[in-house]
Amino acid sequence: MIEITASVFCTSLGAFLFRREIIPRSFPNLLGRLLYWLGVPLQILVLTRKSNLSQSIWLPPILTIAILLLGLGLAYVSLQLLKQLTQYRSVSWVKQLSDSFYPNDRAEQGSFVLASILGNTGFIGLAIVPAFVSQDYLVWVVLYGVTHNLIGSYGLGVFLASYFGQTTANNKWKAAWRDILRVPALWAFALGYYSKPWQIVSFIDPLLQAIVYLVIPGAFLLIGMQLSRLQGIENLRGAIVPSTIKTFVLPILAGMVITCLGFPHEARLALVLMSGMPSAFANAILAEEYNLNRPLAASTIVLSTVLLPLVLPLWLYLFR
Repeated sequence: MIEITASVFCTSLGAFLFRREIIPRSFPNLLGRLLYWLGVPLQILVLTRKSNLSQSIWLPPILTIAILLLGLGLAYVSLQLLKQLTQYRSVSWVKQLSDSFYPNDRAEQGSFVLASILGNTGFIGLAIVPAFVSQDYLVWVVLYGVTHNLIGSYGLGVFLASYFGQTTANNKWKAAWRDILRVPALWAFALGYYSKPWQIVSFIDPLLQAIVYLVIPGAFLLIGMQLSRLQGIENLRGAIVPSTIKTFVLPILAGMVITCLGFPHEARLALVLMSGMPSAFANAILAEEYNLNRPLAASTIVLSTVLLPLVLPLWLYLFR
């Protein structure tokens, strides 16, 4: 309960500071870059050094890929159901429902699918979820984030964005691999893994730990600042379905399946929380690169971020 209260407080504080213009307009971008390039990588480094990677290291990546495919299936089924509504447009309320939620063109459908699948596991997830998971299963969180980032955003995400959109880039695969090699979280994971036998000077470890403790409130502050930019709800209608899939339907189905498979509660909680993270910032980047629907990509990020503080207590209650 203390963690939830702190997260709500930091989110509200970030929104207040930005809305009242107490902080510069450029501060969210600076905070985001600090967290992406320094805070989260250091957190991964510390978590990897403390985690026992010798136990079932292959299992979290496999489950991560399975959850990605589950999200893809949910997105496809949702599109087909919404498409069926268009056959009954003669009914006024069905027509209104269809116009509000069904993505008509391929670009919009691409953003819809990506928003339903890709979550912000490498940024918000790795900054928040470790606070709710025991140290024995922190490695599951780290491996989920790394696998989701590599296989999801830069693998399946690029494939789907290319399928639904159009691009003028002739070397898109080269650019994708270049981006993978530039992900700081990946390098931090590798450094943490191979530096486990190293003895660190006594004062460095507490310093790194202190920086890690600042990552979680910093992430919630940034969420609040992003939410304060929301001006209205009209452009959020199309984001309701993919945001609901990403933050509610996908994690609850994943939790049910993992429960049936008999995994420990801590492992289940780690996977459920990571699968329910808000839509990834990568969706906006892919929308720009592959000419997908940019407003829908941005709206799903905002709406799913709004839903996160609401569903987080539910997952802690059901799966802890």
